Amino acid sequence: MTPLELFVAAPPGLEGEVAREISEAGFSGVEITGGGVMLRGGWHDVWRANLELRCASRVLVRIGAFRVVHLAQLDKLARKLPWSDFLRADVPVKVDAVCRRSKLYHAGAVAQRIETAIHEERGAHISSEASVRVFVRVENNLCTVSVDTSGELLHKRGFKESVAKAPMRETLAALFLRACGYRATEPVFDPMCGSGTFIIEAAEMAAGLKPGRARSFAFEQLAGFDSEAWLAMKAASDLPHTALRFSGSDRDAGAIRASTANGQRAGVAERVSFSIGDVEDIQPPEGPPGLVIANPPYGARIGNLKALYGVYHALGQSLRERFSGWRVGLITSEDKLARATRLPFDRPGRPVDHGGIKIRLYQTKPLS
Repeated sequence: MTPLELFVAAPPGLEGEVAREISEAGFSGVEITGGGVMLRGGWHDVWRANLELRCASRVLVRIGAFRVVHLAQLDKLARKLPWSDFLRADVPVKVDAVCRRSKLYHAGAVAQRIETAIHEERGAHISSEASVRVFVRVENNLCTVSVDTSGELLHKRGFKESVAKAPMRETLAALFLRACGYRATEPVFDPMCGSGTFIIEAAEMAAGLKPGRARSFAFEQLAGFDSEAWLAMKAASDLPHTALRFSGSDRDAGAIRASTANGQRAGVAERVSFSIGDVEDIQPPEGPPGLVIANPPYGARIGNLKALYGVYHALGQSLRERFSGWRVGLITSEDKLARATRLPFDRPGRPVDHGGIKIRLYQTKPLS
């Protein structure tokens, strides 16, 4: 079979880190592009990408691409796409379209033509509620048609039912952990843990748990899906034994209850611990130093900006005084807040969108 062309969506600014994860996972033909990473493979690679990649947002498979400048041309070319290779006649489909810098500028009209081609050439019904989605992008008169193989975005692991304020997506937490050099061989501590996302992600990585192990995917409803092979892939496991422990604290008792419940649902309760405490009182966990990572409030997201200077200063003082040998990763939208910690940060990373706010990762070398 001709290799499929896969597009793995990534948060803008972090495509390089997603590409590194994909390469380390053994995928081939990896190439960074705008908004994500391209690679080639078969359907087993599609399944594995959805199951194993922690940093990806979504996995699309290219159905076809062609130049187009008017709707009649789109009607004709859309009917020639190999719909039966990807879609089932008995599964409804939803079509989403975008148009940029092209002769075809009406996304609704483009979507309608693609819907008609799918219905008449494949027999599938069109529904706005369908879980199988076809994405159409017309840019510079190039029409690219892809099928979404993920369904819900990949940060939805299926475990985080309890959330604190402004929770960070699991995929973004995994990206920041990797950007801090975390490779599942050291302890991780989060002094402002919220829903426990950083700690649970770190523990899962150390335990070798696959992020998509407990959820369903859109590819399970596509043509040619082999349920037995998929179940065998999910069952295949060579989990490493780890003595590492991962811990977090938060001044909010509700956050601690949420993070504890999320850790239990994720199956890492024995590897994680959460406790109530202010940043002024934090102490390093027993054992060797590792990584401290925190996503504190930043004025535009939670709380008053001026009132947060004291919180950041107290966090930095505790880390400087008690966490010798530990590296620090701090995520915030405000450079002034990062500087208030008086920690020796290197140059911050590129801005990353988080709920409409541009945030950056600030890192230190091991504290002395």
